[in-house]
Amino acid sequence: MNRRHFSSILGALGLLPIRSILAEGGSAGKRPSSPEQLHLTRNGWMPNNDRLPVLLYRSAFRISSGKDAAAFFEQIFTKNGWPPQWRNGVYDFHHYHSTAHEVLGFVAGHAQLMLGGENGLEISVEAGDVAVLPTGTGHCKISASPDFLVVGAYPPDQSWDICRAAPSAIAVDRMSRLPFPNSDPVEGARGPLIHLWRSV
Repeated sequence: MNRRHFSSILGALGLLPIRSILAEGGSAGKRPSSPEQLHLTRNGWMPNNDRLPVLLYRSAFRISSGKDAAAFFEQIFTKNGWPPQWRNGVYDFHHYHSTAHEVLGFVAGHAQLMLGGENGLEISVEAGDVAVLPTGTGHCKISASPDFLVVGAYPPDQSWDICRAAPSAIAVDRMSRLPFPNSDPVEGARGPLIHLWRSV
């Protein structure tokens, strides 16, 4: 029995290991080490975060169709110290979080998102991408495919809120004091987030 046939039997039984969720040729150890950095400043009522860049990992994971990609993302985020809290999409209204940094793992489909508030930065995301949004970063879904699915996760002891107006002085202070994560959600304790965020 060859490996492919054996894997198909395991898949039918729901017993595939994590790395089998990746597309053939992909590897859990082969992730991009240089995410795109997007620097956003205050935009109208949207505070954004002028100290910490948004980190966008393009094709962080190559997902095979038919696999439980959401569970895979949840396992990776958990392993790397970012406990997942939900599976859903992205809200279609401009908002930010004042109580948490957020990672979005794009599990399926594709979408156009607006970062930074109205007339902000439009980006395209697709399955396998990951975005890390520092607290205060505005985000909103412009359009998405019907199968668009996201896993959202946060550093330990941080819970998300939904803010749709300019932050109060208390919220500004809270965001400025929010602890840095101890690890990168894609690459762990030695991932690029650690030096990219702590060097600012």
